[in-house]
Amino acid sequence: MDYVMAILVGIFIATGIYLLLSRSVIRMLIGMTILGNGVNLTILTAGRLTREAAPIVPPGLYGPEGPIANPLPQALILTAIVIGFSMFSFLLVLSFRAYQKLDADNTDTMRLAEPERSPQPPLSY
Repeated sequence: MDYVMAILVGIFIATGIYLLLSRSVIRMLIGMTILGNGVNLTILTAGRLTREAAPIVPPGLYGPEGPIANPLPQALILTAIVIGFSMFSFLLVLSFRAYQKLDADNTDTMRLAEPERSPQPPLSY
């Protein structure tokens, strides 16, 4: 099962990086989301894929009986999902406003902030 997850993580991260290198803003957003899902699967795989009991301590004991599931990767992934969704929503609105303002989805045609014959910045200080 770990090999299947490793291959799936590799596919997700490769696809995410490929889409991030695109010139289309929407493809960049989708690539960032897929890359985030690949990182979440990496954290889940690093936390060991086992079916164990929930990490609940029964009343009257100081520790759980027997093996338990590791709750830390699950908590990290849940937090990453919430942060990733909020980041995707913010960037989606930002890209929509940029599309409305500039009437372009391609990043090469969105270079209004950089005049064509502007002076070059200093190369050394």
